[in-house]
Amino acid sequence: MPGPAAPPPSQLLAFSAGVVVARRTPGGWRLLVLRAYRNWDFPKGGVEPGEAPLDAAIRETAEEAAISDLGFRWGDAYCETLPYGRGKVARYYLAETRQENITLPVSPELGRPEHDESRWVSFIEAERLLPPRLQPILAWARARLDA
Repeated sequence: MPGPAAPPPSQLLAFSAGVVVARRTPGGWRLLVLRAYRNWDFPKGGVEPGEAPLDAAIRETAEEAAISDLGFRWGDAYCETLPYGRGKVARYYLAETRQENITLPVSPELGRPEHDESRWVSFIEAERLLPPRLQPILAWARARLDA
């Protein structure tokens, strides 16, 4: 019997949105991952009141990795994590970019970049770096990129 469905975003304690950013290379797809301390993730952040999750995902990707060249070839389809931490859910969209160089902009609130490192990685590297809660997101993105 399936477990209970996640509550709608408006009822969650913490809801964030992000983008699995993919870049086609001669060696295959590469995905952008960002590291904060020891934690790897895709660009993502909180959805502000009244903000659409896709708009938040685009904004956060620009704020965290200075990427504005995003093509949503797969439309507005998304995949969400199961609740983690204190009930947080993260929604991810899939987009392609041609941008290779990543800048980690300084956050005005922190006075430093939000992340310590960025990398373009293969699916195998992503599987190794990303936490278990993001493995279903990675599998979802891979199925679309390989289709």
